[in-house]
Amino acid sequence: MLELFHSGGPLMYPLLACSVIALTVVIERAVFWAGVEYHRRRELVDEVLELSRTDRLAAVREKVAGCRDYVIRILISGILHRDFSPAKAMEAAAADEMQRMRRFMGVLDTMITVAPLLGILGTVVGIISSFEMLETAGIEEPGKVTAGIAQALITTATGLSIAIFSVFPYNYFNARAENAALNIEKYATSLEIIFQKTAEQTPDRATAKS
Repeated sequence: MLELFHSGGPLMYPLLACSVIALTVVIERAVFWAGVEYHRRRELVDEVLELSRTDRLAAVREKVAGCRDYVIRILISGILHRDFSPAKAMEAAAADEMQRMRRFMGVLDTMITVAPLLGILGTVVGIISSFEMLETAGIEEPGKVTAGIAQALITTATGLSIAIFSVFPYNYFNARAENAALNIEKYATSLEIIFQKTAEQTPDRATAKS
């Protein structure tokens, strides 16, 4: 492996850096999403919505104490601001959550783009080196010429490998973020509808009492 690395020439070092960065981001995001899934409390989300519908906010606070489900955090933000602008509060909380979920994805996207370009640059450098060797040594020493071609092929293969093995987790993490955004929108809309119905029923009850 070391011999292959050195055969690729100096551009193997930035390619190595790209692979380390991409692998670090993939591991960090995998751990992050594992934690997100571990802390999900789907039954508790439905329970919070039901308690909000019956206006039992004290019970909601007791139920969600210490909960780290991202949907519940957003719903609680809306509940805390229900007398002002719950939609705006949940929108701001959702923006913070989505920023956490999409963290470092730009870095991974950059590695997917840069690695093949570095491989192509290595190809160009290797071909130039081969022509220089051909001009110097002539066809009597083909080994020197093929060394440059080998360098070109190694860097290209390395760059493409980094991009190929990075694009799968990149798409997976993006899909997880999109699904999370849909979940947030679904439950936030449900809570808004509950607040609207509660607000409509309150004047009706006051009128009936009078």
